[in-house]
Amino acid sequence: MATPLIVSEVSKSFIMHLRGSLVLPVVSNVSFSVASGECVVLGGPSGIGKSSILKMLYGNYGVDTGQILLDHDGRMVDIASSHPRLVLEVRRRTLGYVSQFLRTVPRVATLDVVAEPLISRGVSTEEAHERASDLLARLNLPKDLWQLPPATFSGGEQQRVNIARGFITDHTVLLLDEPTASLDAANRAVVVEMIGAKKEKGVGLLGIFHDEEVREAVADRILDVRQFSPRGVAA
Repeated sequence: MATPLIVSEVSKSFIMHLRGSLVLPVVSNVSFSVASGECVVLGGPSGIGKSSILKMLYGNYGVDTGQILLDHDGRMVDIASSHPRLVLEVRRRTLGYVSQFLRTVPRVATLDVVAEPLISRGVSTEEAHERASDLLARLNLPKDLWQLPPATFSGGEQQRVNIARGFITDHTVLLLDEPTASLDAANRAVVVEMIGAKKEKGVGLLGIFHDEEVREAVADRILDVRQFSPRGVAA
């Protein structure tokens, strides 16, 4: 599908139960789309709602109003109203996510952490490990770390594991929440190349990049989230 992701009139607020059920608006009337082979970047200052938008799209946050339509196996699925089982299936096969933080099962080797998304989709362990090895090598993670659990790694090393795990599949849409935040210049350049390769394969990408150089290198379009802020564009 030419436009695999359509976000229509989505609004989100939080209820502060410890503050007398105070309602805190986050974003309102969020509407945009992401085309196949396009990288859209969410722009605007910290705290404006960029990460909240990604979390709503991935199904981690509920939606007050609106639709999040995703092309899943040739049919449009509304993530905002879908059953959790369907959301999990969409994540496994259609919608990928690279967050700022790596969450893994303790004592699982890095190679297995990266390969797991492929194995869960029916790819053989041998092939999954081979593809995981290629990505880890490309991201300059030393081979002697591959059999160790990533919980023991530095922040930058964990982020490279996170990126490898997120990029190993062929998801139709990929969400990126500051994937280069903990990386040095050499590995930031590798990630820029990897994003370019995803775009060439027709993947639609939506991301947050606070590094201006990376943002300018990958963005086909920058969407200013301030227009969706209840505090207005001047926030």
